Amino acid sequence: MNFDRELTWLIFGVVAVLVVASLLTHLMIKRARTDGAKATLENVAARTRAWWWMVVIFTAAILLGKTTTTLLFGLLSFMALREFITLTPTRPGDHRTLFWVFFVITPLHYWYLLDGWYGMFSIFIPVYAFLFVPIRSALAGDCDHFLERTAKIQWGLLICVYSVSHAPALLSLDIKNYAGENAKLLFWFVVVVEISDVLQYVWGKTCGKRKIAPTVSPNKTWEGLIGGGFSTVIIGAALYWVTPFYPLQAAGMTALIVMMGFLGGLVMSAIKRDRGVKDWGHAIAGHGGVMDRLDSLCFAAPVVFHITRYYFDSQPLLQKF
Repeated sequence: MNFDRELTWLIFGVVAVLVVASLLTHLMIKRARTDGAKATLENVAARTRAWWWMVVIFTAAILLGKTTTTLLFGLLSFMALREFITLTPTRPGDHRTLFWVFFVITPLHYWYLLDGWYGMFSIFIPVYAFLFVPIRSALAGDCDHFLERTAKIQWGLLICVYSVSHAPALLSLDIKNYAGENAKLLFWFVVVVEISDVLQYVWGKTCGKRKIAPTVSPNKTWEGLIGGGFSTVIIGAALYWVTPFYPLQAAGMTALIVMMGFLGGLVMSAIKRDRGVKDWGHAIAGHGGVMDRLDSLCFAAPVVFHITRYYFDSQPLLQKF
């Protein structure tokens, strides 16, 4: 990948925020007066250390190019799907179906993305895979809770693989006056998604009183959504210079990311409550599972991708990217 000054500044900005967060957390832990406050701050420190690793891995993939970045998201999809299936268990009659889902359908879907075959990328899972899954499960002869089991596998494919893959798909768009700069758009998108989560959490913890859906996600408040969302829109709009958008367009796109990310987190929280668990897994210290970090992204990515493709792609009607 060629040197890009704007991407470099964006990366340095993220690193600077992490440095400040790490130092502040370290100082606050030393000054903590109660065991409860210290435990909370140590959890924040664990989250910050995990953020360092996530930023390093994601940045390295971005710098190594489209193929590496796509493979990284493919791996994340695989891990997220594994968490989803583990949390929503199926039956032995679905094992061969799951083999196809994990080791054939998921790799094929990401291959179509890398190959630039937009037509197949866009319909492979929601059409062909959705038809294949119940057929393969029916051939196993297990009819017990058949519809429920099939829906679980299809939903896992849709959210963990199909939806998530729309984030690296941003690298394949042919955007007007933005050739060769798509890595910045993907970086901006991921930064906005994660900043929105963090700021909604901070605003909710400090000012949150009115709960939005207490039985689904008790920590989500109107104050957190409005305060964190508005703050994120300001940041997203201020970073318009790394995107193909004008400031007002960047603000609108950021607002869309905030709302879709919030709704995605709410939906995935409903699934966790249904299963009686707090997190999707324990793969990331302080954060839970991979799906706990992708729940906002998986709802925002398809919407951002298709809006960008429709309004900003130079050849939006072509079948290929």
